[in-house]
Amino acid sequence: MAILILVIATVFAAAWLMLLGRVNQEDWIAAAYCKVYDNISAISKHRLKDAIKKEKLSRYRGAASVGARIIFGGDSGKAVKKLEYDIKRLQNGDLKRLNVFVMPGYALQREVEAIGRGGLHKTIMTMSFELYGKKHAANKTKHLLAKLLSYPVIGVAVTFMLGALLLDTGARTAGAAVLGIGSILVLVLTYAMFDELSDRVKKRRGAISKQFPNVVSKLALLVTSGMIMDRAWKETAYSQESELYLEMQKTSEQLDNLVGPEAAYSEFISRCNTKETAKLASAIMQNLSKGNAEIGRLLKDMAREAWQERRHMAKRDAEKANSKLMIPTMLLLIAILVILMVPIAMNFSGL
Repeated sequence: MAILILVIATVFAAAWLMLLGRVNQEDWIAAAYCKVYDNISAISKHRLKDAIKKEKLSRYRGAASVGARIIFGGDSGKAVKKLEYDIKRLQNGDLKRLNVFVMPGYALQREVEAIGRGGLHKTIMTMSFELYGKKHAANKTKHLLAKLLSYPVIGVAVTFMLGALLLDTGARTAGAAVLGIGSILVLVLTYAMFDELSDRVKKRRGAISKQFPNVVSKLALLVTSGMIMDRAWKETAYSQESELYLEMQKTSEQLDNLVGPEAAYSEFISRCNTKETAKLASAIMQNLSKGNAEIGRLLKDMAREAWQERRHMAKRDAEKANSKLMIPTMLLLIAILVILMVPIAMNFSGL
């Protein structure tokens, strides 16, 4: 039994090493691109946090300012410098900073077209387009798919090797536990990587839906007051820095760069991927030539519907919260009953 398991582990390890040997320059460049993009995104987040922290600190004076600095902590200067150094090294061709354990996945999806262009690839591509935009979606999809392909192979190989060694030494219980728990853990962690992306997309769509009533109400107010649609869109887009507003900013930049309205608003629909934003962008595209009167009425109606839907959504969220609280409440009630009944039972038994 131990020999068979060791043979399976060897096959998985050999397959992983063979795929690693098939990695070419294009794969390394794609991985480096994703690493640079992730570092740039991390730098942006650090700087945004520093800006928010700086704004909070500006409200304090004297001794309160010193205390606030201690509570909020310092800035992210060191972390930003480290990330910038990594970006510079990667751009200069230092590939040692890349995660080699991911690379066989790049080779596998390139070698096997059914994997590299299959259903899973399309699903991840759709979600990546929403999260990262058209420019970065392909590379981010390739990177996540490489993880989903490479990590299970090396994970199963290591798990089976450890299990076989334990079985060979006579520790059958420990060996079986390593094989069972290890294999399940590899599958769970692999699925968690995909589920994390899906969860981010769901949260993002939820945030966009919640921000939509404010956006469409402001657009309706600006358009009905006489502002042209492009200007109203830009004013609304740059009024906040939340998810929907950032997507509107991207569309505004495309329009400023002479991208056609239909192309710009179509990409906006694909990036947001919610029924509300699709309805808004479609209405704008259909009424570009009809003037402010027509689009103004449409936006007012849309704003009214959006606020009604927002109220319904709040009620649904409240009902979900109540149902989730039911189980902890029941457990708490049972605990209280146990606390009350145990002393009573002990007194009766002592009589």
